[in-house]
Amino acid sequence: MKASQFNVFFPHEGYQVGYNGFSNEFIILEPYLFELYKVAKENDFEELNLHSPEFYTLLKEKDFFITDDIDEVDRVRQMSKLIDNDDTKYKLHINPTMNCNFKCWYCYETHIKDSKMDQLTISNTEDFVKQIFENKKSLKEFSLSWFGGEPLLYFHKVVVPILKSTYEISELHSVSFNSAITTNGLLIDQSVIDQCLRYNLSFFQITLDGNREKHDKVRFISEGRGSYDKIVENIFKLAKNKITVNIRVNISVETLSGVSEIVNDFEEMTPEDRQWIHFDLHKVWQVEKDIEQEINDFRWFFRSKGFTVSSGSHDTVMNSCYGDHRNHATINYNGEVFKCTARDFTTGNSEGILKSGGFIEWNEKLEKRLDSKFKNRPCLECPILPLCGGGCTQQAIEHENVDYCVYDFDDNKKLEVVKNKFFEILADYA
Repeated sequence: MKASQFNVFFPHEGYQVGYNGFSNEFIILEPYLFELYKVAKENDFEELNLHSPEFYTLLKEKDFFITDDIDEVDRVRQMSKLIDNDDTKYKLHINPTMNCNFKCWYCYETHIKDSKMDQLTISNTEDFVKQIFENKKSLKEFSLSWFGGEPLLYFHKVVVPILKSTYEISELHSVSFNSAITTNGLLIDQSVIDQCLRYNLSFFQITLDGNREKHDKVRFISEGRGSYDKIVENIFKLAKNKITVNIRVNISVETLSGVSEIVNDFEEMTPEDRQWIHFDLHKVWQVEKDIEQEINDFRWFFRSKGFTVSSGSHDTVMNSCYGDHRNHATINYNGEVFKCTARDFTTGNSEGILKSGGFIEWNEKLEKRLDSKFKNRPCLECPILPLCGGGCTQQAIEHENVDYCVYDFDDNKKLEVVKNKFFEILADYA
């Protein structure tokens, strides 16, 4: 027997908290039990079975120690492969346009004025969806997401026709269907909401750029007229209609000082409506200064005010990015096909093209992406590999043949990921 590579321990209120990344299990040990574990780790776990069989069984069941013949990295690799090649699910992203009614300073997309998915590409996209349902006999869940650009610019002309046809074919094949949209939230009205309710577009991601003052300097309708109040009003409307809203708060050094004030603008929301919103606080990606601790403090502040807040860290193996999955595609307005939605949608970045008749002709980049994980040497030696996995395939591709770490090789940052996971579980049970 041997101790797992994926064991992490830290002190908490006089106890030792242990976490195993592969089993995703926590244990809380009194000091003498932790000493027994350390002795067994250095000597013989079977000896521990003689002295404390219940403790031995617990450690074994939670994968804190394993048989000598187990290749732990390969176990993670195989688990990841099963998840990323799950044939029961398909996720499709569509960019109706690369145009937008705002010009946020941090946006990585190239806005293309007057860009809009034409009727031929709409038809090809609908044919592609039909082929998915006809050819994937094991399909149980189909997810359709809208991105861009600002997808609400062409909601009725592009989104609704594809949404309607996909909803109907899902019903015909008895496949679970859900749809989501990433939008700045300004163009939401009751006609949009009615169509969403009709065709199960049940999730919105809407961004705020700090508090009212800071947001309106970035996203304004016209000189002297900001968009913050209108967007918040629209979030209230969505919640009232029982549509889930992920409120992503983009945080930079300049907006840090006003983030806590955002809570005040949602305090009047009824408990019934609050259950339909949650906050997701993130650093703007261009910001180089480390402000993660401040952002994490805001997360706990929002929770203390009774709001649901997404974790700052994500399990990128068990809940890997859709772009890592074989059964995923992002169709751009012009028919070019991508996997990653967090990079610029240029022809040079495309991984395929949507052809007439509704099939995708993928290029060589697809298989390279899908084979890019678990090639980074430092990841293979890391205790949080089953949580982090070295990030997504995009990060792996961009660091090809270069040792990298998404946590900057900082053991304290890695430990904080585990600790935050633990404290969020405690908060759920409080």
